[in-house]
Amino acid sequence: MDKGAGLRPVILFIALVSFCEARVVKVPVGPLVHVEGQAVSIRCDVSDYEGPRDQDFEWYLVVADKTLQLTSTFEVNFADPSVRDRVNSGDISQHKLGDAASELRFKKVRATDSGVYRCSTTSTDSVISGNYHADVELKVIGDSLKVAPAIPKSAVNEGESVELQCNATRGFTEHTFLSVTWSVRKGSSPLEEILTFGPDDKIKVGHNYTQRYTDAGLQLDLRGGGFYGLVLKNAKPSDQGEYVCTAQEWVRQGEEGRNWRKILEKSEEMGKVVVTPAELQFKVTLTAPLNPQSTSEPTELRCEVGDLLHLRDGRLGVTWSYSTNAPGDVSQKKITVASLNEQGALIAGSEYQKRMDSGEIAVTRKESNVFVLRILQTQDADMGSYSCAVTAWKPTSQSGWEKAKEVQSTPVTVQWTPKIPVLQVLAHRVREASTGGSTFEMSCRVTGQNLKNPGYSVLIRFEETIGGKSRKVLSLSQDSVLQLEEWSEPSRIDSVVLEKTGQLEYRFRLYGAQVTDRGFYYCDVAAWTRDQSQDWIKAVSAESNKIEIAFVHKGPVFNISIRSEANNVIPGDMVQMKCIISILDASPNTGDMAFDVRWFQNTNMAVDNGVQPLITMDRWGVVKKTGSNDTSLERTDHHTFVLTLHKVQERDVGEYHCTATPWLLSPATGTWNKEKDLTSASSFLSVKIELWESLKMPVGYGLAAAVIAGILSLLLGLAVAHCCFSRNPMHTPRPRNKLMDLDMD
Repeated sequence: MDKGAGLRPVILFIALVSFCEARVVKVPVGPLVHVEGQAVSIRCDVSDYEGPRDQDFEWYLVVADKTLQLTSTFEVNFADPSVRDRVNSGDISQHKLGDAASELRFKKVRATDSGVYRCSTTSTDSVISGNYHADVELKVIGDSLKVAPAIPKSAVNEGESVELQCNATRGFTEHTFLSVTWSVRKGSSPLEEILTFGPDDKIKVGHNYTQRYTDAGLQLDLRGGGFYGLVLKNAKPSDQGEYVCTAQEWVRQGEEGRNWRKILEKSEEMGKVVVTPAELQFKVTLTAPLNPQSTSEPTELRCEVGDLLHLRDGRLGVTWSYSTNAPGDVSQKKITVASLNEQGALIAGSEYQKRMDSGEIAVTRKESNVFVLRILQTQDADMGSYSCAVTAWKPTSQSGWEKAKEVQSTPVTVQWTPKIPVLQVLAHRVREASTGGSTFEMSCRVTGQNLKNPGYSVLIRFEETIGGKSRKVLSLSQDSVLQLEEWSEPSRIDSVVLEKTGQLEYRFRLYGAQVTDRGFYYCDVAAWTRDQSQDWIKAVSAESNKIEIAFVHKGPVFNISIRSEANNVIPGDMVQMKCIISILDASPNTGDMAFDVRWFQNTNMAVDNGVQPLITMDRWGVVKKTGSNDTSLERTDHHTFVLTLHKVQERDVGEYHCTATPWLLSPATGTWNKEKDLTSASSFLSVKIELWESLKMPVGYGLAAAVIAGILSLLLGLAVAHCCFSRNPMHTPRPRNKLMDLDMD
């Protein structure tokens, strides 16, 4: 096999790799056009090279056949003598932007700097390939752009045309283009762009002027010869302001010249344009086609605009106001009912929001110049003076609206003599409760005046004595909902009935009348009417005369007493108290009887009223305990109920009493009849604390303190004695043998 043939693919691969990694030196696409006196920079980049990352750059100026050295990152004295002063002064300089990028800079470019500039890089590659320099042309042109103002007329009346003239000229230079922008400054607001012509011979309109330009109300006059005129047709007060004409010179840059770069700009103020607004000579008339004569009738007010001139493309809005009919010397406060703004949006006043949401009050626009306020059901509180204020709005150049004029109507009074609603209720006895256990029945008849489609609620009330505390029995609402009020005894829930027996008549029935039911019954009636949202509103209320249940009680007479075994005990003892019920004048036909018994403890922290029972036993023998005391209740015989306090504590101190409610079973009817409550006298329980119980804790503390003090004193004495004797040099202990000798002698 031929070895050369085998090496050819390898050599070809290396060549291809070398070609793909050829050095590339790149500068911007020229020509680069700049105005004399401006700062200019030209960038140069190198890529796909071998060798060290940091590359050196050299810049040259090529004029005709001559090449002048400018700057170098490798050699210090590189500049040609003709430009060395500018390089040394920094007017011409080179700045590295990175390892592979450099920039040639001119502080103030001169017209003589026009030419071809070459960026060159030194070779650090193993194989010479690619390009090692790149050229770009720089053109420096003179500042020939001029802008001259010309305003033929600076003050116009609203509706006339405004013509503004601007002359923008320049010396022709290849590759440069011109644009002209018209702007306006209104007051202290920033400059607002109206329209721009160029640099690509196209017109760009400002955001707030698009519609006006589309409607031909804004035009650009291009007569030629550097004339760029602005025409504002049908001038408005919002067109008033300081107008500015700005000329700009541009060049194309980037690949294929797709991007624009501004190289020069000059502005001139064209002067202030004043637009005298046309006076709006309209009048407002307020009438009341519907003026109510009584409550709940509709009200309609009509606000009409007449003799309207010079509104053109403006709009009308209205504000409806209300004020009370105060005396002449009292200032009237106006309240906004609702308004229609320039956009036609309805805005309700805060005090009328709910009524407008429900549709009770409506504000509409019948025609372009007619506004209507309608109240579907006028209330007494709606009486007063009404007025409308019409506002004329004109458009602004920023697509907004400004108030041009406001005209107030003369007020119209909505007033009538209100008819006060009247309600009367008459009660009469239908069935007498002559004995205990019989049925009581009474009827209440209602009479109403000046009420529109009323509904009535009826509440049955009870008083033991005339003018005494009232108790609610049961009620029937205006929607015919029956509800027990303070009639809460479980066994007698079905013993009371209230029903509607006629259009204006209600009947109350009490089955099985008890002794405790004796007293006075009457009807408390309220009349209700519906508002626009169909909610009930209370109009008036009244009470009927009172009907008495007063049958004679022929049953036994009861008495109650309390007996205590001990009134002064020590903690831990058990105490018993007896509640004894005695019967006087018992009848042979009395039949069975039962008792509800309740025990109360009245401490220094509580009073009788509202105190919960300590423990109770109902007539069926069921015991319920409500207090936290260790107590029990038992029935030792038919009429004796014993309260036991187990392990008496200090909290058990106080007054004790019992109450009982007798119940009698009638042999004739087989029903239980409730008697009046019985309340016993009070018994006071005191708990004594023995002397030792009161003294053992202080004595114990005293003894303990004395022992501790004695021990501390003994220890302190031993320590002091040991310290003093061990340090006395005059003290010599006597030997034991000397004592022994002395003793022997």
